[in-house]
Amino acid sequence: MANKGRATFAKRQKEIARQERAREKAAKRVERKEAKGKVEKSGVEVDPDIAGIVPGPQPLPYDLLDEEK
Repeated sequence: MANKGRATFAKRQKEIARQERAREKAAKRVERKEAKGKVEKSGVEVDPDIAGIVPGPQPLPYDLLDEEK
């Protein structure tokens, strides 16, 4: 019968630890969500590799050669 008291105590400690981990995870989730919302997209620079690219059909290479002549 002495073991039952220890088992209950151990279970309670385990449950408390689980709840604490859950609280920490929830706090981290909120922190990440707030940090994500604070990022401004207007400050992002344009990638020089894709600057000036127009979406949609592109002119064919032989059309460009005809325009140069």
